[in-house]
Amino acid sequence: MSALTDRFGRVHDYLRISVTDRCNLRCLYCMPEEGVEFAPSSDLLSYDDIVEVVSVAASLGITKLRITGGEPLVRPGLDGLVKRLAAIDGIRDIALTTNGVLLAGQAEALRAAGVNRVNISLDTLDPARFKFIARRGDLNRVMEGIEAAARVGFAPIKLNCVLLKGVNEDEIAAFLQMAKEQPLHVRFIEYMPIGHADDNWRNHYLPLSRVLEIAEEQQLGIGRKEGIIGNGPSDDYTIVGGAGSFGLIHPVSDNFCQRCNRLRLTADGGLKPCLYWVDELNVKSSLHNREALRGLFMRAMDIKPLNHEMAAKLSNEAQSHEPTARRMSQIGG
Repeated sequence: MSALTDRFGRVHDYLRISVTDRCNLRCLYCMPEEGVEFAPSSDLLSYDDIVEVVSVAASLGITKLRITGGEPLVRPGLDGLVKRLAAIDGIRDIALTTNGVLLAGQAEALRAAGVNRVNISLDTLDPARFKFIARRGDLNRVMEGIEAAARVGFAPIKLNCVLLKGVNEDEIAAFLQMAKEQPLHVRFIEYMPIGHADDNWRNHYLPLSRVLEIAEEQQLGIGRKEGIIGNGPSDDYTIVGGAGSFGLIHPVSDNFCQRCNRLRLTADGGLKPCLYWVDELNVKSSLHNREALRGLFMRAMDIKPLNHEMAAKLSNEAQSHEPTARRMSQIGG
């Protein structure tokens, strides 16, 4: 059994690495529009630090990496980091999550460096609504990024759509049609209360059963799909006669904690066993000491809880642990 096996028998082979908490958008479900305090550059893990941590993680059984942010493409020289990570013995797959705004100009270099797959955030197909949700930026640049991802050979290309009641739920049908017409994997994601379990979250939360209802209303022939690379917690579906597919990621209405295989490394050095809870182990004091770093990963296995309690938070039930106060952009999506 892998060294990174927690108390509940879950084997961990996946590390999500945030390289920055900064972002060129301000998506309303992720971070406030103003007043965001970013970590000073001096507090962030250097690329040398990240390579060191991943080298130890790989020796313990980590084989898959995902580069996240904030928006990872705002940090200079990312392709150089990817090239170094891809060269680490044991690392077999590197993926990237991005909002796509800067992807067109970096896709080729990232593909050459060793990124295999990309997830691109796309919460709307309407330019005006994009401005409302993201509070800045240009939908056209995201679409150019998707085109560039296809051109350089990323596969599969996944589009992450966070559904918000009263904001973009009326576009579910359009996204399903997009998945039918294009060789893309559209993933609908429930709005999570990471760092802000407030009335705004409760008012905009939408369970993903609505997606299947609309697929039925459209009379789309759908069936369960297996084998999508890196599908993780997504329940995936085919569309009869479709070029693409779609998936549902429902951490609130139907959590998938029993299948969790991941750890997170924040940009400022926090090793998080669970996205939702406050627990973090800071790797900085253990850098340049492989045994100490190994110990932190083993400790993460010891303290990882059985599950999160987002659904309980939705109904204002008591929590068994302390939820994180960090926003998604500060942890790594």
